[in-house]
Amino acid sequence: MTAIHITDIEAAINYWRGRTPSPDGVLLAPEVRALADVYALMIYAREHEVAVEGFPTYAMAAWLVWFDTMPDTPCIAICSTSQGDEKCKGCGRSFEEVQLWPAMEPAQKRVVWRRITLEADSWRFNRYAERARETQGGAVFSAPTRR
Repeated sequence: MTAIHITDIEAAINYWRGRTPSPDGVLLAPEVRALADVYALMIYAREHEVAVEGFPTYAMAAWLVWFDTMPDTPCIAICSTSQGDEKCKGCGRSFEEVQLWPAMEPAQKRVVWRRITLEADSWRFNRYAERARETQGGAVFSAPTRR
């Protein structure tokens, strides 16, 4: 089962709030409302992920617009899986993930992005962070701070 993490729902809500701010501080844009409904149910149920199957159509459309603003691939053009490594030193994806990436659904790609960001042990997060910024058009994906 492919699922969307709550942090992606939050990011999509914030994207839409910036794109279509409330005119009066009370009313929400339809996209924000659709995503907020899903978010509220997740909070109520104390869930960190929501299944893609059964995801409300309008909320999914809003989420996909946000998804399209993200870099498509974590690749920084240093692929060690082509050298025989099981896990790429450059981006942190497994050999299988690198091979299947073009056919993956958006939610599957976000699962991989989340994992490699949390692990933060690939070169894209340390040794070649500047290169990652350049290849992603300025979008920075840094490792979360650990407490």
